[in-house]
Amino acid sequence: MSRTTDRRGGRDDSLRVVVVDDSPFMRGLISDLLTDAGAAVVGEAGDGAEALSVVAETRPDVVTMDVEMPGMGGLEAVERLMDETPTPVLMLSAHTAEGAEVTFEALERGAVDFFSKPGGEVSTGVSRESERLVEAVRSVAGADLAAATRDRREREAAEDGPNATTPEVSTPSTPTAAAEVDGPLTVVIGASTGGPNAVERVMSALPMADCRVVVVQHMPEAFTSRFADRLDEASAYDVREASDGARIGSGEALVARGGSHTRIDSYRSGRLRVKLDEDDSQSVTPAADVTMRSAAEVVGDPLVGVVLTGMGSDASEGIRAMADAGARTIAQSEDTCVIYGMPRRAVETGGVDEVCDLDDVAGAIVGGEA
Repeated sequence: MSRTTDRRGGRDDSLRVVVVDDSPFMRGLISDLLTDAGAAVVGEAGDGAEALSVVAETRPDVVTMDVEMPGMGGLEAVERLMDETPTPVLMLSAHTAEGAEVTFEALERGAVDFFSKPGGEVSTGVSRESERLVEAVRSVAGADLAAATRDRREREAAEDGPNATTPEVSTPSTPTAAAEVDGPLTVVIGASTGGPNAVERVMSALPMADCRVVVVQHMPEAFTSRFADRLDEASAYDVREASDGARIGSGEALVARGGSHTRIDSYRSGRLRVKLDEDDSQSVTPAADVTMRSAAEVVGDPLVGVVLTGMGSDASEGIRAMADAGARTIAQSEDTCVIYGMPRRAVETGGVDEVCDLDDVAGAIVGGEA
């Protein structure tokens, strides 16, 4: 049963949250964790239909939305919500391959980010991850919703045809079939909140060249393999999830595996070899800082570092190291970021050569002088 006036905890200026889950136990647990962190849970719902009503009445700052629910599930609810009462949404998804697939679809429909429910005993798992959950909720609440729903709006505009009246949206530049670069080019891309759609947009626009790419997206292990598959389908590059000892050459890309760091272990004759490292000294795993610093140390040919949307400071040390090693460095513009955290921190290091809109990143990667 939904509750729309239960303003438990929080101060007058607290983050206002609606919790949506078909499990009463899970709703209570998540609400308690958020309340303990100072948020105000202003409503709860047991399915998507209830969620639409609760959100319309309470107008929260953020919604946590379970993916799998009876009746109207999370996918339809997110899409309806973006049409009726646009509100930042954090999806709660199962830590499985099936959960990954539906979660990526939710991101396409307008959700800002996702939180992977831990396996095993539910109460123990979520409580153990409470700090990460609270951080994710706060991050999503501060998202640029227009940037998060850009892909969906463009897709709808294309489906409606040229005579439809739709909000103005940007259109990605169409790359040439191939591009010339000055020597073997290695690219390291770091991203977090809002990153899955942003990375896919960059990779789909990246023209084929003598280029090899390593993508570091903050994402749990159960999701990175499917993310690599999606990039492989969307781009001209042969993309796969990183494995220990994996090698890539021209026209190939790796996605850092969740739960470990991907280090550039060696570089020879245009081919990279990576090593997976489970060092837990970093605040996030996988960390772009780790991959970028190792690339700066190992790669002697032309090198490009890219920082896309995301919360926090990961990639700032790495982009500085790459710049010091002579790499070209690119950061996504504030206007096109879902969260302008990682790019801002990278720019503040003084190590970023170029700040550009998301749809110009692919061209900047291959178009600048190496």
